[in-house]
Amino acid sequence: MDKKQRLMPYLAAGGTLFFWSSAFPAVKYALDYFSPGGLVVFRFLIASAVLIAYCAIKRTPMPTKKHLPLFVLCGLMLFIYMWAFNAGTDLVPSGISGFIIASAPVFTLILSIVFLRERASLKVWLGVLISFGGIIVIAATQMVGFSFNLGIWLLLCAAITTSTFIIIQRQLLKTYTVMQVTAYPIVIATVFMCVFLPSMITELPNASTSSIFVVAYLGIFPAALAYLLWAYALNKAQKTVHITSFLYLSPFLASVMAFLWLGEVIPPQAYIGGVIVICGMLLVNRTKRVKEKENESK
Repeated sequence: MDKKQRLMPYLAAGGTLFFWSSAFPAVKYALDYFSPGGLVVFRFLIASAVLIAYCAIKRTPMPTKKHLPLFVLCGLMLFIYMWAFNAGTDLVPSGISGFIIASAPVFTLILSIVFLRERASLKVWLGVLISFGGIIVIAATQMVGFSFNLGIWLLLCAAITTSTFIIIQRQLLKTYTVMQVTAYPIVIATVFMCVFLPSMITELPNASTSSIFVVAYLGIFPAALAYLLWAYALNKAQKTVHITSFLYLSPFLASVMAFLWLGEVIPPQAYIGGVIVICGMLLVNRTKRVKEKENESK
């Protein structure tokens, strides 16, 4: 493999990081013109159109009837995640939402332990507790009186549902390709999102041209192209862990973008909480990798 071939997966991962990070301030901007429901259906109608066209060109096989219920459940989790993410981001700074959503791997681990019966060492649980401590620090910056901002609870719901989405995807990936378990749940989720179609139709005539372009960007790039780049990066990279580590930068990059674009200023405590969350996840991932290497050597 030459230097160019080795570099391409990292360029693809960098593109994914940029698109996914930009989604946080872009959603915040679009929410000035659309409701959370109207925005989510508008965005995913565009994403579905792109992915359906891609699957048609590539002649991507449809799911079998046996696995269709799992695909539907996967789409339902994606629907709940996207609505909760939009609704939560509407109530807190987009940088805060980036840090909360970044905690999703912690919930994925917990769900894997509960439902997939994965084993976890004391160090793994320590990493989980550290990450939860970081979430509390972030949430404390958004307290109203003695209760957390509703947006924090919605974003935690989003983090949990996207973790469930990932768990279901893992099961489907045993039988289907990355493209299949990305495209078809998105299309199914869009069907659920059509419950908000009347809101979108009502809001669209009053939306600015710039907001419509932003939603088109959200549908084409963070929701469709980024997944294709991510699938390419994972398939071509020599070490998956080097690629996935890019995602730790996402909330920080989202915060910089939100500051430059929207003028958002994130409380310093939130950055501290974000660092704590990521330190916890790094401990979890490092412990799991060491355990996997020990198992391979036996």
